[in-house]
Amino acid sequence: MAETVEELTIAYSEGDLEVVKELDKQVLTKGAWATIIYRYQEWDARKEEYSKDRFTIRRYQKRNGEYNQKSKFNISSVDQAKGIVAALQKWIDEAAE
Repeated sequence: MAETVEELTIAYSEGDLEVVKELDKQVLTKGAWATIIYRYQEWDARKEEYSKDRFTIRRYQKRNGEYNQKSKFNISSVDQAKGIVAALQKWIDEAAE
């Protein structure tokens, strides 16, 4: 497990094959609890290619000097991501009025 937020990743390999390819990450919060949103692709063995971009939000808790994943939310498509962004932007704009 990771000792720092910067070390946290969702990249995953089986042998020489990168099954989950992390494309980017944004750290939303740091500290005893860390929240990170990742952009990634998964290997589709049937098609022998990587999936379209996917997104996931992960929460980690630091205990005994190491971060452990406590929860996750997978955003299943770009359309769902756009819907989340639109809802958040609407609420942010309403709160600013």
